[in-house]
Amino acid sequence: MHRLLLPVLILTLAGCSGSSKPEGAQAFTIGMSQCNLGEPWRVQMNADIAAAAKKHSNIKMVFKDAQNDTLKQRAHIEELVSAGVDAIIVSPKESQPLTEPIAKAYQANIPVIVLDRAVQGDQFTCFIGADNKKIGKAAGEWLRKKLGPNATIVELKGLMTSIPGQDRNQGFRSGIEGSGINVAFEADMKWLEPDARKEMESALARLSKIDAVYAHNDPGAHGAYLAAKAANREREMLFVGIDALPHEGIAYVKQDILNATFQYPTGGAEAIETALKILNGQQVPKTIVLGSRVFTADNLSQGGEALP
Repeated sequence: MHRLLLPVLILTLAGCSGSSKPEGAQAFTIGMSQCNLGEPWRVQMNADIAAAAKKHSNIKMVFKDAQNDTLKQRAHIEELVSAGVDAIIVSPKESQPLTEPIAKAYQANIPVIVLDRAVQGDQFTCFIGADNKKIGKAAGEWLRKKLGPNATIVELKGLMTSIPGQDRNQGFRSGIEGSGINVAFEADMKWLEPDARKEMESALARLSKIDAVYAHNDPGAHGAYLAAKAANREREMLFVGIDALPHEGIAYVKQDILNATFQYPTGGAEAIETALKILNGQQVPKTIVLGSRVFTADNLSQGGEALP
């Protein structure tokens, strides 16, 4: 099976190269390690990868679902290396624990595309993802414009051992910095809607006034809305999430459940495109940053508004 042999200099310069044979001359097996399929956004990522791969008759995909288990995902990457796949796409559950197995795959001359959640160091071929700090900051600035200086906010965080969770938190805090807005309740809901609903129930019990909820993903924002609705308090606050899937965040805006959702592209199609370039001997950047848009009731018909 195909193995990619990279000169050290090219690795250092963040480029990569592989077989110079044209596409179609050789079949490639690409392994996809997904951290979990309990989030609709990750189901969509796998669907985007599968759809993009299906367009190329010489690609065979092998999908692995770690079921939100870091140890299982580490084992899956090791399995893909042992199976001799030609490239690996991985969306890590956590940064630090996945850094080592990804580095070992990379050192074994297998191209590794890290998707959505970054790992530590530079022992991978290419990282693809949107700018979570920028998105978090845009969410903070959006709420800053909508709320007064003494507003009270609940922040429901994604998994805080993941880079996106950390970045969406830091970006948001920079977006509201100096505004007088008070984050009166914060909790790690681990990207899961049931956890978000439970944490929001605690926030509602503690706080008599909540002006807005900022959740690190749309399922979290939806869970918060359901908790507030059950307490007959949903109309006293704004709800903001991140992801903007058509059937999820955007649909929630249409239904007047969320006030805003910020797009986080899955990068699935870009991952397949990048893998093919690598396997066919082309150079790719070390980092590919995807764009984002904000969707509100005012701009849905225009397809949202691009973040500057």
